Parts: sequence; structure tokens; C-alpha cells
Amino acid sequence: MVKLVALYRRPPDPDAFDRHYAESHLPLIRKMPGLRRVEAWRITGAPGGEAPYHLIGEMYFDDQDALRAAMRSPEGRAAGEDLQQFAAGLVTMVYAQAG
Repeated sequence: MVKLVALYRRPPDPDAFDRHYAESHLPLIRKMPGLRRVEAWRITGAPGGEAPYHLIGEMYFDDQDALRAAMRSPEGRAAGEDLQQFAAGLVTMVYAQAG
């Protein structure tokens, strides 16, 4: 299993960001082929105080090939275009796999 992790820094308007993420972006993600599970976690703090992140999104796939296929699909491209519209400059994307 592999996952694509999106780390979102604190947006200027957290309420508007959260609304768009829940009502528009997540429905697009859920349409991606091969997606096994999606999770979103709101950051509540950090051991040293305030965290630089607002939200973490995790999208799980069977393997790297399934992830790549999902990203190249029309649904994946639509999610990517939406991401660039509402979170440009706020998001860092990384791949993760259990060690």
C-alpha cells in the first residue's frame, strides 16, 4: 500500500478553505480510480507550540502504479486543477509507503 500525502499550510481564511475542501475537493478525490481510502486530519497543534500546517490529506492506493494511474486519469487531473485553484502555494505533496 502507498499513499499520497498533502500537507496544507494555514490558509488566510481557514473557514473558506475547509468549506471548499469538504464540499468541492474531497468529492473530486473520491472519484479517482483505484483509490482505496481517503482521510483528512485537521492539525490541532505541535509539541513545540503552533504547527505550520492546517490540514493533512491522505489518499491510499494499492501500489505506486495505481497511484500514478489515478493521478493521470481525468478524475485525477480534475482534482489537481482544483487543488491549484484553491490551495496554490499552500500545499506540499509527498509519497509515503510503510517501512
